Amino acid sequence: MKAIRKAVIPVAGLGTRFLPATKAIPKEMLTIVDRPTIQYIVEEAVASGIEEIILITSVGKSAIENHFDYDFQLDTILKARNKVQMREELTNISNLIDIVSVRQKEPLGLGHAIWMARNVVGDEPFMVLLGDDLVMSKVPCCKQMIDLYNKVGESIVAVQHVPMDETHQYGIIEGVPVDQECTYKVTRMIEKPAPGTSHSDMAIIGRYLLMPDIFELLEKTTPGYGGEIQLTDALQALSIKRDMYAYEFSGKRYDAGDKLGYLKAIVDFAVRHNTLGPSFRQYLKTVCAESDS
Repeated sequence: MKAIRKAVIPVAGLGTRFLPATKAIPKEMLTIVDRPTIQYIVEEAVASGIEEIILITSVGKSAIENHFDYDFQLDTILKARNKVQMREELTNISNLIDIVSVRQKEPLGLGHAIWMARNVVGDEPFMVLLGDDLVMSKVPCCKQMIDLYNKVGESIVAVQHVPMDETHQYGIIEGVPVDQECTYKVTRMIEKPAPGTSHSDMAIIGRYLLMPDIFELLEKTTPGYGGEIQLTDALQALSIKRDMYAYEFSGKRYDAGDKLGYLKAIVDFAVRHNTLGPSFRQYLKTVCAESDS
């Protein structure tokens, strides 16, 4: 059983839900307190033991690559101004992990974006982390999934329960519980099911652990919902070919690609911030008192 060493992060999306802010800035570079969203995602992968990141990019996404690169000019200025702590932080970012970029030339869907990583990933299992899904947890969500993989040796999708009237917004899995805690063997997967077509409320969120078989299936997948190549369709085919598991992870997930979810993430991460947290919590109390008066 091969170890999980690589993670694919698709960042080619246009971020239209955040226009006009994302007209010139990749949505993944919008900040949660003092770090861009993508940095939280990469740090989760690193904390889970991942050794290499494959970014699936598109036109206008160079700011993401630049963020994780070394900037000689900036470093020289910070050194001259004796900004020791800031220099150390930026150095840590540039040394976080090896990053490879692959260009997705056409917006053909998440499934196609994952398929673009086939030559870099090769014949080993790998993680997929969506760039606008944040998970706050004691044990990184990826690490939880890798620990489960070491027991079951098969593909895993992270899931959470959602209200039934919201299931049409997600890929939904149906499955049966197995011996492992919070784990289900997948029996069916549906991308954004119409009301009444599934009884399940278990929605796939932006974390996947996939066997390399997925690439062959993605190549054969025809456009589905929205005219795009859907990852869920290929996952359904993979679950027929070999066992697949759904894991109800421990932690709180934020949809940072949604305006309300993004604001919730900012607040929750801010109140837990090492230096800003106490002052920000006090400020929130003042805001709540003023809104009640």
